[in-house]
Amino acid sequence: MRILIRSFWLVAVALITMSEAEKNVEALRSVLEGANQFNFPFFQTVAKHNPGNLITSPLSVGVVLAMAACGARVNTEAQFRNVLHLPTSDSLATSGYQSLIDNLNNVKDNKLAVANKAFIASDLNLKPSYKNLTEVYFRSASQLVNFAQNKEAANIINSWVEQSTNNLIKELITAETLDGMTRLVLVNAIYFKGQWKDKFDPELTSNMPFHTSKVEVKNVPTMYRQDNYKYGDLLDLNATFVVIPYKGDELSMIIILPNEIDGLSDVEKKLQNTSLTNILSHGNEEKMELWLPKFKVESMLELNDVLKEMGLTDAFTARANFSGIADGENLYISDVIQKAYIEVNEEGSEAAAATGVVLTYYSYPSLISMRIDRPFYYAIYKSQTENRDIVMLFSGHVKDP
Repeated sequence: MRILIRSFWLVAVALITMSEAEKNVEALRSVLEGANQFNFPFFQTVAKHNPGNLITSPLSVGVVLAMAACGARVNTEAQFRNVLHLPTSDSLATSGYQSLIDNLNNVKDNKLAVANKAFIASDLNLKPSYKNLTEVYFRSASQLVNFAQNKEAANIINSWVEQSTNNLIKELITAETLDGMTRLVLVNAIYFKGQWKDKFDPELTSNMPFHTSKVEVKNVPTMYRQDNYKYGDLLDLNATFVVIPYKGDELSMIIILPNEIDGLSDVEKKLQNTSLTNILSHGNEEKMELWLPKFKVESMLELNDVLKEMGLTDAFTARANFSGIADGENLYISDVIQKAYIEVNEEGSEAAAATGVVLTYYSYPSLISMRIDRPFYYAIYKSQTENRDIVMLFSGHVKDP
């Protein structure tokens, strides 16, 4: 009898564990589906507001806004859900972000770190439930700050950002952004450093023409490699793409090259109606020659207008309802700021982004050849090994290397 009872409990525990695992997978997939619906429209809106070379992290923005959304109520909450495409279930959303952050921080072979922190006004009556939610599900640290001492407060925030991005992102928050009315600053930082699965030989890098427009051409340092890459034609986008894997195959860079020199704008508009998963399904492994310019891009993005245009309007006004964050405080978002950086060379890529949300009171003929010699779109993404889901970490375009 004892043996039978013991066996029963072992089976019960196994069933409970399996059920929890299934819930975690469902939650992660729900968050990823929403993130993938947010990525391209966000990028297109950012690109419209920021001409020139661009690097941004939709993931960084999505995570820190989701933290704010967890404290939003009524119409403000509805707008967050609509813009971020959050799961309708709060438990799915929070558990999904927890799984996502843990998953990203468990990447092997390359360096990928995602960190969140809440900087809280010393006299803010922060709800314990909200503090617990951000700490448990978003893995967020928290720190009390005197925002009236705005220079000191900015230094505290910026020092954490620098430390979390290997000193790539500096001065995310200016002292002028903060004052005695600032109640809470939510910050997300992402750092990535990856080596190509197969590095480019520096001796094969040479100056080659790059068409910045139909009438302008400049010589830029361009890397070369002959190898097997995933390659495909995107007839609907009038473009081609190539995937360059990083060491370990968990992370990759996709480059989408318009067929026309001036075709980048049209390609990016059409990206809003597709997904990376769909794009990748059009590719096959091909033996090919690849020419890729070395590039380095830094962007400073003020995202208030971008997010308002996407439908997040109430959060920036007196109509905002963040009663889930604190009692007796009329909170609204005064600033959403992102700084991002990327460098691509023969070794691989290094990229970082930090986003702050400030809440204030009130040729070989037999081979395929791909010359990336005109403005192009790129993204760094992580493939989920257990399914076909994709997490986009960074995206941008290069118009002038």
